[in-house]
Amino acid sequence: MGVLVKRSFTLAGHRTSVALEPEFWRVLSELAAERRCSVAALVAQVDASRPPDRPLASALRVHALLRGR
Repeated sequence: MGVLVKRSFTLAGHRTSVALEPEFWRVLSELAAERRCSVAALVAQVDASRPPDRPLASALRVHALLRGR
């Protein structure tokens, strides 16, 4: 079983935590660096654009898999 790493963010004025595998956090960090923004800003962008029925962790995994397309 993989280890999950939990990170906390403030999204739309509310604190939330997301637990993902380290590999996904690595890719998201790389994407944020490419876009010259913080991981928190990238998470906020994904959060704002995800379908309402998709959990944030799932949206972040898909975003990482698609490398931000």
